[in-house]
Amino acid sequence: VVFCLGAASTEDEVRTLIRQQSGTSGARQALEKVWAFWRHQLGGIYVETPDASVDFLINHWLLYQILSSRFWGRSGFYQSGGAYGFRDQLQDSLAFLKECPWLTREHLLLSASRQFKEGDVQHWWHPPTGRGVRTRISDDLLWLPLVLSRYVAVTGDAGILDESVPFLDGRALAENEESAYELPHVTEETASLYEHAVRAIRRSMRFGVHGLPLIGSGDWNDGMNRVGHQGRGESVWLGFFLLQVLKEFGALANLHDDQHFASTCEQEAQRLAECLDQYAWDGNWYLRAFFDDGTPLGSAQSAECQIDSIPQSWAVLGGVTDPARARTAMQSVMERLVDDKHRLVRLLAPPFDAASLAPGYIKGYLPGVRENGGQYTHAAVWAAMAFATLKQGDTAWKVFQYLNPIRHGDNPEHIGTYRIEPYVLAADLYAIKDHEGEGGWSWYTGSASWLYQLLVDYLLGLQLETDVLSFRPLLPAGWNGFKLTYRYRNTFYHIQLRKVGDITSNTRRVLVDDNVQQDRKIHLVDDRRRHNVIVELG
Repeated sequence: VVFCLGAASTEDEVRTLIRQQSGTSGARQALEKVWAFWRHQLGGIYVETPDASVDFLINHWLLYQILSSRFWGRSGFYQSGGAYGFRDQLQDSLAFLKECPWLTREHLLLSASRQFKEGDVQHWWHPPTGRGVRTRISDDLLWLPLVLSRYVAVTGDAGILDESVPFLDGRALAENEESAYELPHVTEETASLYEHAVRAIRRSMRFGVHGLPLIGSGDWNDGMNRVGHQGRGESVWLGFFLLQVLKEFGALANLHDDQHFASTCEQEAQRLAECLDQYAWDGNWYLRAFFDDGTPLGSAQSAECQIDSIPQSWAVLGGVTDPARARTAMQSVMERLVDDKHRLVRLLAPPFDAASLAPGYIKGYLPGVRENGGQYTHAAVWAAMAFATLKQGDTAWKVFQYLNPIRHGDNPEHIGTYRIEPYVLAADLYAIKDHEGEGGWSWYTGSASWLYQLLVDYLLGLQLETDVLSFRPLLPAGWNGFKLTYRYRNTFYHIQLRKVGDITSNTRRVLVDDNVQQDRKIHLVDDRRRHNVIVELG
């Protein structure tokens, strides 16, 4: 049975379409075009590993989820939207860097066009008009320089830095105004994409009494909108995130021959790291924030939210704080937030409930639901990335399997607990009593992009710098290697990774078409020939 659904502007066009699509042959041709499209769009990396669920997620489902639901539809069954989120789709675009980086490039330019001339950005906006919200949320604008830095590092496309993009002009928020939904107008003033990123960083360098960035009306966790609503609260997580941005963008500034701003990034990073170590350490983990009145959030002395996972993870991912403290912090995450019984990773614990702390609308969620102490999968993936960065491969793989949607549907008991689609990632899992491990909403979640990066970059260890491919995998117990096909433009590299020693993050030897590579890296050439590669690990 063939169904034909379409639209046309005239009856003649309708009849033409029906003739073209009628019968099984027309439908088959249309289906083959669909298959060809997705092979081209998402076929840059194809893996064959001992774990079929890893293969399904990398080869098919994650990028499809990111592109169809997050990037194009910007909607899902559980959340009907349509708006672009400034931080949201920029994060999503990081998953495209190794396979379809042109999508990342286009979105960087689109995002920069939603930046106000003062340096802040629209938190979200609706195309085609551009009407959206201007807020005091503090992390949105920093995703532009971070994604730009990573895009140039992976693709080598430094020409994007000189692309000219206009700014927005709109009414500034009043002193006690948290947000405003308006239609700003596009200015005649333009600047290079590089300058847009610099303005974002300069705008973010507003610090409180502890020398940490002001949290504004929320950072990554929008629900903490009352921590700094008086303009004095500080975010520890944002401190670690800004530290990473300064580190990566400083390298880009040097590449762009802007030694002055590169020096600014280096000096600010050093000062910020000192403030984080001096004021944010709580003994066994890092604080989450400081309220306007200086009260710490995320302290062992607190009645609720004694520990939050994201400052611990980013203390590791930034790689510039005390290594011993970072390890201790992640051990605390393992002990306090990783729930082996219910196979989930809580965002924070204990959840907000009856204590006097008033962090914002996060407290409106039931304890153990979504950001209020449930698993928020974004943060759980960051924790797995942090364990991988610490070379704790067994722990990183264990946490990944807790996040793996296929493992939530691999037997009747798991299906009865999870209760949502076991092939795309869920934004959250409940930790509330009698619903532990139940999925919240799926499809429309930015955690799909981060899980893809966890698998490809951190666990399978693919490292791409322009046209040089190298590997630092963390293989789980029982794996002796895996196969990978990588498409470099129009040329395919068929790669076998073999374990020949214990330390699999070390590349011992690389052979490309039987030729030993002295630097143990693959130098990619688009000659449209098939290349066979052997990578020995150990």
